[in-house]
Amino acid sequence: MTNQEIEIEFKNLLTFDEFTSLCSAFKVKSDDFFTQENHYFDTAGFALKDKGCALRVRKKGDTFTLTLKQPADEGLLETHQVVTEDEFQSMISANTGLVSGIISNILTDELSISPSEVIYFGSLKTNRAELAYKDGLLVLDESNYMDTSDFELEYEVKNYAAGEKLFHELLDAYGIPLRETKNKIIRFYEAKACSLAGEGDKK
Repeated sequence: MTNQEIEIEFKNLLTFDEFTSLCSAFKVKSDDFFTQENHYFDTAGFALKDKGCALRVRKKGDTFTLTLKQPADEGLLETHQVVTEDEFQSMISANTGLVSGIISNILTDELSISPSEVIYFGSLKTNRAELAYKDGLLVLDESNYMDTSDFELEYEVKNYAAGEKLFHELLDAYGIPLRETKNKIIRFYEAKACSLAGEGDKK
């Protein structure tokens, strides 16, 4: 995995029926899905979110990858850093701040955010299936977080204009309306805010 790459992807939330219809159309079976967990971090004041950035550790198999997403001219600039399980556990259980490395340096030098202020907010688990589709990668996701589940179609491409055209054609072909779809981390934070508000109402 390279340390940095530009991510260009299009995404659309799906109903359960749309999700199952696409699985059927593309012959995706239950054993084609694999599970990955995203663990989200920010400062207490959401300094990263306010700058349009996102920070996560993704657990995939036995590998833990810390990723910082930053806005780019097209898509997002992703910076990756593999961390050990001990480093990951320290970040989520002891809230020791961000591990040292390239991402910590970017927070300090480019974003003026102290790595020591980074704290853990929670996790989102995704069951994912991936398949090649017209020079890109088509992704079907079922995500579970807080007390919420949702279904999503993503299309990862190298060329923005061509990818956007193909993605819209795909949605049209299966009668799926284009929906405003926020990134998983935003959906997670909104669900967490609703949960915290609900807990406040009970007091």
